[in-house]
Amino acid sequence: MRTRLSILYFLQFGIWGCYLTCFGQLLGVGGLGQDIAWFYAAIGVVSLISPAVMGYVSDRMISPSRLLSICHILASATMLGAWCYASSHQTLDFKVFYPIYLLFLLFYMPTLALSNTTAFRMIHAKGHQPVDVFPTIRIWGTVGFVAAMWFVNSAYWYDGAFGFTLSDAHPYSHFRFQYTPMQLLTASVFGLVCACYAITLKIDCDTKGLHGQKQNRSIYGKGVLAEFFSKRETRIFLVFAALSGVCLQISNGFATPFITHFAGVKEYANTLAAGNATMLFSLSQISEGACVLLVGLALRKWSIRVVFAMGLIAWALRYFLFAFGNPGDGLWMLVMSMIVYGLAFNFLTIAGHLYIEQQSSANNKGLGQGVMMLMSNGIGASAGTLVAGMVINHWCSWESVTTATGNKLRLFMGDWETPWIIFAIYSLVIAIVFYLCFSQKKDRGEYSVRN
Repeated sequence: MRTRLSILYFLQFGIWGCYLTCFGQLLGVGGLGQDIAWFYAAIGVVSLISPAVMGYVSDRMISPSRLLSICHILASATMLGAWCYASSHQTLDFKVFYPIYLLFLLFYMPTLALSNTTAFRMIHAKGHQPVDVFPTIRIWGTVGFVAAMWFVNSAYWYDGAFGFTLSDAHPYSHFRFQYTPMQLLTASVFGLVCACYAITLKIDCDTKGLHGQKQNRSIYGKGVLAEFFSKRETRIFLVFAALSGVCLQISNGFATPFITHFAGVKEYANTLAAGNATMLFSLSQISEGACVLLVGLALRKWSIRVVFAMGLIAWALRYFLFAFGNPGDGLWMLVMSMIVYGLAFNFLTIAGHLYIEQQSSANNKGLGQGVMMLMSNGIGASAGTLVAGMVINHWCSWESVTTATGNKLRLFMGDWETPWIIFAIYSLVIAIVFYLCFSQKKDRGEYSVRN
């Protein structure tokens, strides 16, 4: 069971690793740099509906693994269409490319919650508690994410020539996948493989005893979502999940363009970090993999109140390190910001999903994961990312810059320090307010092993 789920998570997050952190660079090169926030906010827009609906369906109508496979097939096909368009158009048209990407997200975003539902159901079927087993399985999602990032960072394809390089001096360095639509094709291939694999899990995850339940209640009806919003404790947690959801998309959307912009700064133009932003960013995922094992320990030692607040403080520290770091004498700050990401991500996202799983009734486990996605990756990420995009666009803009190696690149130049400080202060304030407002009836022990 552990091995099969580990492979699922490797493929599931490998799809995202192919493009998520370097997508902003592709948009910048294609002339949509000022619209990066809209593309990352799209994750939030889709998460307002799609994950919760699919979670509801997986609870009542079809096994989550089968629905997971269907969603991946459709997402893979749509991403292939995005690659076909982007590879045949040097300048991307927002009115064409954005709807294609939105359609991809409509199918892909539910798979994040459906993977969790599939895993939790299999774990329970084996008599285990998710908090004891899930972190060691989820770590393979990080491994897949990192492996995909390393591949697109180094691989290039130009005029029939395929190879790998880390050097900006290489004649084909600017044809690496991290800058081209090939990142989208790689994601499509990962998605197809994941779809084929997910369907093999159906025997372990068949929905039993749910088809006979009454189906006359709407997903957004009083009797369904009331389970998550009627209790003050859960209601407050979901509100702050929304407020914290913006943190991850700011990082995903703007971190690599930020690091790459140093290639246009004379002092740092020849540094290895400036030319390998995707690989440097992968240190975040490595840290995430190492720290995911701490989630279970942290939830036993402290309450979700403490763990969640610590995650927000870690986000604040990450942004402060971004504000003052650089690829030269400040490289250690960039590296530290990647290490801090492990705590920031896991103590918010993984701990949050485990908390909601523990709060959900047996008949609404899938819906619970979808609701968590709706609040964090939906409401919070969509509104917050758009505001963050306006903040960054106020101080920074895309410019054509000739680098020290002679390559002419479109880079996101400007005053990056101010936006990062603003995001750091926001995360810190949210952490303090959450800690003061949130309370639990049982601060400890709810995540201990239960027979």
